[in-house]
Amino acid sequence: MQRAAVIGAGQMGNGIAHVFAVSGHEVTMIDVSADALARGRDTIAKNLERQVKKGALDAEAAGAALARIQTATALDAVGTAQIVVEAATERTDLKFRIFEDLDRLAPEGAILASNTSSISITEIAARTTRPELVIGMHFMNPVPVMQLVEVIRGLATSDATTAQVMALSRALGKTPVEVNDFPGFVANRILMPMINEAIYCVMEGVGTPEAIDTVMKLGM
Repeated sequence: MQRAAVIGAGQMGNGIAHVFAVSGHEVTMIDVSADALARGRDTIAKNLERQVKKGALDAEAAGAALARIQTATALDAVGTAQIVVEAATERTDLKFRIFEDLDRLAPEGAILASNTSSISITEIAARTTRPELVIGMHFMNPVPVMQLVEVIRGLATSDATTAQVMALSRALGKTPVEVNDFPGFVANRILMPMINEAIYCVMEGVGTPEAIDTVMKLGM
């Protein structure tokens, strides 16, 4: 069993903590705000309850999952983690600072993953002394429901780290896809031009928003 730490208790962070806990991992969810941690834990409890009502999880398993989640407001709570997944606000300066601190505080040999959807993993890894152990682990929203995890290799990410994270993603019940460190990776690189093109279709009068949405939902 791996011990995991998740940085950030927002929508992505609590979702990532949720899937780790359901899969049997001890998780520490870390956020500078105690209020955010309380809200995040409450969201996890509600989502677990929803899974029980849908028959996707039994009540005992849901209770055990919630019990596996600890919370902390200080980053040094990563001290026993074997993998850390950062899911803080999508700001380059913030992520660089967090990874500098994680490199100092996380155990030697711990994998440091970022849930970033667009920031260079190579640049993030360069803020550490363990770039071979730094990787992207981009979950889709909402995390408990969506199957895809983009596993992004930085220039220095090792084969061993990549293999571990691919295997871990599968163990979490996800479908991992290995991609390289290019702007937007795969998901956002394809999604953003598609969204822009839909907006152009509205602007140019090709169709109403409702027509364009229907074409995308039923025709694509």
